[in-house]
Amino acid sequence: MEKFIIEGGVPLSGTVVPAGNKNGALPILAAALLTSDEVTVHNVPAIADVETMIELLGALGVEIARPATGTVVLKAENVENGLIDRALSERIRASFLLAGPLLARLGKTTMPPPGGDVIGRRRLDPHLDAFRAMGAVVEHGRDIEIAAPNGLKATDILMDEPSVMGTENALLAASLTAGTSVIRNAASEPHVQDLARMLVSMGAVIAGIGSNVLTVTGSGSLHGCEHTVAPDHIEIGSFMALAGVTGGEMRITGVVGEDLRMIRMVFERIGLRSELEGDTVFVPGNQELVIQNDWGGYQPKVEDGPWPAFPADLTSIALALATQSTGSVIIHEKMFENRLFFTDKLQGMGAAITICDPHRALVVGPRQLKGERLESPDIRAGMAMLIAALCAEGITEIGNIRQIDRGYERIDERLRALGAKIERVEDGAVR
Repeated sequence: MEKFIIEGGVPLSGTVVPAGNKNGALPILAAALLTSDEVTVHNVPAIADVETMIELLGALGVEIARPATGTVVLKAENVENGLIDRALSERIRASFLLAGPLLARLGKTTMPPPGGDVIGRRRLDPHLDAFRAMGAVVEHGRDIEIAAPNGLKATDILMDEPSVMGTENALLAASLTAGTSVIRNAASEPHVQDLARMLVSMGAVIAGIGSNVLTVTGSGSLHGCEHTVAPDHIEIGSFMALAGVTGGEMRITGVVGEDLRMIRMVFERIGLRSELEGDTVFVPGNQELVIQNDWGGYQPKVEDGPWPAFPADLTSIALALATQSTGSVIIHEKMFENRLFFTDKLQGMGAAITICDPHRALVVGPRQLKGERLESPDIRAGMAMLIAALCAEGITEIGNIRQIDRGYERIDERLRALGAKIERVEDGAVR
């Protein structure tokens, strides 16, 4: 087991090139199952969750090559069964993204319950409801058996919530199903849009990309393609917050400005100003972070929601940023009831955070944080702890960093390039 040792108080400055979107790469790699042709994917992030997805595909019989850094070539010509490796499946939530393409291609699949972060209940019902609407039969036991003996049928799907992975699974299945399917109340996050663009390049016809109604016309046959994963807007937001709390000047290049509109708006409400210069986000150094009250002097609130609202994956990051801003703000995490439970770690570092209920926390800042011994419970909480550690006085140790590695590529190396004092060392669990 490894841990990070961090000495805080150093401004992080320089230029960052964001990695490919983790949540985009996972369904995009799964899409290779929809064709027997070769699929080439560029800008694939070198993170643990992606490695697990590639292992899952290899275990299904997909031929995999890596001709260059960040490039994966997949050929699913010899995939003949839909049996998923249980041990691999239990590592990541995204293992369930294999259900849609396997069901569409083979007519059946057996899925072990997926793993992933423990941040609250994460429903599979939107996925299964979409499959049922397309004519599949679902049976629950130790595993989830899904079968469409007569093939999937194009249909009109109304999702009971705008589930990102549920939308992606429905998109994957509908793209290989002859006829026109409509997905209503669909998620429209940037990584959902990126998957849709890839499926179009494979031969599907998809209207409404970026909206909550997707019309998918499948031909029953898709071909290979070459696709580049879009930059990770969650990672970009994380680096912006890192610059803000440490007082550094940072440029993040190769961004999609439209994907950052709400993130930049909310961060500015917390006190962090940024500028968009073409495909670069510039965070000026030495900013005085001051939380903006609502009109009339009322308590401001940061709340997440379906895109284009503020992303749930950045609520932990926004909370860490708020600990260094003058004023108070309520962080309202609507989606996951366990997401905010890591905040006791920041309280132990000196942060003034009051948990109002499982979904809301009141943050009062600024507070000088002090180094502590911590352990990361999930990807985003781990990054929030890193943000806190890098602006804290003294030494912080963060254990269970495999959680952080699941979502952030070579994070310690990239932070050192910006001036951070951070080491990765072998050690037992932090208590």
